[in-house]
Amino acid sequence: MVASPALAPLMELDGTGLARLLRAGIRQLLDDQEHLNKINVFPVADGDTGTNMALTLRAVLHQLQQRPDLHIGNTLTRVADAALDAARGNSGAILAQFLLGLGDSAAQCSTLTTAQFAAAVTAGSNYARDSVSEPQQGTLLTVISVFAVELTQLAQQGVVEFPQLFARALPVVHRALQATRTELEALRDANVVDAGAKGFVDLLEGMLLQLTGQQPEPPTEISEELPAHEDTRTAGTSAELEHRYCVECTLLGASVELRKLREELAPLGASLVLAGTQRKVRIHIHVNQPSEVFELAARYGAVSGLKADDMERQQHAAHEAVRRVAILTDSVADLPDSAVEELGIHMVPLRIHFGTRSYLDKAGLSSVDFLQELVSNPVHPTTSQPPNGEFRRNFDFLATHFDAVVSINVSARLSGTHGSAVTAAQRVQPADRVTVVDTLNVSIGQGLLVLDAAQCAARGMDRDAIVARVRAAIPKVRAFALAGSLEYAVRGGRIPPLAKTLAQNLAVTPILATQPDGRVTPAAALFGRRNLQAKFAAWVAKRMDPQLTYRIGIGHAAAETQAQELLEKLRQLRPRVESSFVMPIGSTLAAHSGPGTLVVGIHEWPSDEVGRRE
Repeated sequence: MVASPALAPLMELDGTGLARLLRAGIRQLLDDQEHLNKINVFPVADGDTGTNMALTLRAVLHQLQQRPDLHIGNTLTRVADAALDAARGNSGAILAQFLLGLGDSAAQCSTLTTAQFAAAVTAGSNYARDSVSEPQQGTLLTVISVFAVELTQLAQQGVVEFPQLFARALPVVHRALQATRTELEALRDANVVDAGAKGFVDLLEGMLLQLTGQQPEPPTEISEELPAHEDTRTAGTSAELEHRYCVECTLLGASVELRKLREELAPLGASLVLAGTQRKVRIHIHVNQPSEVFELAARYGAVSGLKADDMERQQHAAHEAVRRVAILTDSVADLPDSAVEELGIHMVPLRIHFGTRSYLDKAGLSSVDFLQELVSNPVHPTTSQPPNGEFRRNFDFLATHFDAVVSINVSARLSGTHGSAVTAAQRVQPADRVTVVDTLNVSIGQGLLVLDAAQCAARGMDRDAIVARVRAAIPKVRAFALAGSLEYAVRGGRIPPLAKTLAQNLAVTPILATQPDGRVTPAAALFGRRNLQAKFAAWVAKRMDPQLTYRIGIGHAAAETQAQELLEKLRQLRPRVESSFVMPIGSTLAAHSGPGTLVVGIHEWPSDEVGRRE
């Protein structure tokens, strides 16, 4: 075995040297991403710490790829800003704040000695601890603090070479990491170390390997491939959560009063972290009402980057022992809440905008709340697709807990949401971990396809069988909508005011229908104001073969009584029904059709499954 050549003493670190160390450290953490998810039990056992730290540091890596900079202060400032913009989860926000402290401390330095580096790490440790409302001993904060203290002591003892500095500090950091196993009840019960702290140690270990020449030159681009899926059990257990949603957003303001913002946010929930500066703040908090966080933050400045993860659903995914395939959709799909809960369906929300105020569909704004806002707000809402990163984050998380992910999305002819999912899936490696399906449908129609896929996953079907079944069902699923009012279509610019006037004068109510190519178009019109449910039921029944069996879903916008009557009349006309449900519809159709809207989804049931009950 040939010994590695001796490395020249490294007594000052510049920007390019730091970039090499960070790339090596990030690679080490990415390799450990799935393991970090598996041991994530604090503050919530939702199995996403590895994903959150990886996404935060991938943004750092991207920034490092932009251009080399010998000035270490400039490099750290860029790194901190990238981490803050991309910070995900409790650990990602703390890590971003730690990097911000490093950057602020070293901003004017072109290079760092070991003593200056120790001082910068100490500043980063202080920044990180100050960002957390209720810091806990035995977490990422503890290990960062131990690292800072040990570096300071070593520098004071005369350690001037960076390889020696890291080599002597790491054993102390490792002991601090192992101590986290006993310092918090959740970690003691699961017999694991803190996942965020382990991720930070991974970062340091990769940097040490690069410093000592034990790791080859890190590539400028790190592979997107996820580690091989582990079949090992996720640590901890599902527990009843006091707060359901992990909420995050970015706040931009001229001079945000961080102390006042913290005082107002703290009563809303737990695990509050404020990372950033008075001009840009990344908010992280666990709450039950995401909209309260966004509305409060909006009083301080412009809010963007809204996110609300359902931690209860993540917990179930992390500890799911039966299902091999995760089913994910977007919030355009209308599904009963009971089915979403029971079947563990994951949902990426669209954004709803009333002027400058933004909400997360179904997570930050319920169907009832949306209709109230629609009626009372003079500003007509618009919707926007989820960013690619939201799908990517969900895909990465689910791929560490399931063999495969199937994303079943709204018609690409109606929204760019499907395109966002496709783009995100292409970044997940290996390529077959995620399959994206265009339903060519919307609302209840999309929901029926998602529901069937999730039931198949619950029965243990594999990914290929589920995808084949969904694609075979797409031509056999239709959705029809009876508009409640044309007022909102006019407000949204979908139809001219003259069309509304003519419809009112002629007592005409239009019917919209999904088409085989994924469009939604006018299909018919009902005349008169009386017996609309009966007329609509008769019209839909004519599009159903009386010899076949159907699953039926009825959606409504503040019209539950009419929806129940519609279902009853439809079942009288076509009694061969495998199952049915009634539920409020989301914002996608209601924004343009208003209160009183009724939607029917029909799914021609496979003949070989007639009579099956889940």
